Amino acid sequence: VQLQASGGGLVQPGGSLTLSCERSGFRFDDYALGWFRQAPGKERKGVAAIRGSDGTAYYGDSVKGRFTISRDKRKKTVYLQMNDLKPEDTAVYYCAATDGYSGLGFTPAVYPYWGQGTLVTVSS
Repeated sequence: VQLQASGGGLVQPGGSLTLSCERSGFRFDDYALGWFRQAPGKERKGVAAIRGSDGTAYYGDSVKGRFTISRDKRKKTVYLQMNDLKPEDTAVYYCAATDGYSGLGFTPAVYPYWGQGTLVTVSS
């Protein structure tokens, strides 16, 4: 079971970036995948999550209206489209997933599988 996150980088305030998280080795199509972020000196917080079976999405208050989570079933990949990025969005972004459970939420302990993290820096 593996999650491979990619797409981070440096972007100016107001810019856009798309993160990808590819799933491999999972047994079930029923899953939830969440994006979390952790800024230096701060705790890890949930950003967005999606249910694999029907695409139901769930967002944190700080990113509603700016970020969009989606999935490509054929590619087994979940995307996080981030628009109107702000300096406070700077963090290491992690994707995390369940396998066989599709409850949505931002409790890290619910997600047994984690990707390696990708750094997003929003700065002029």
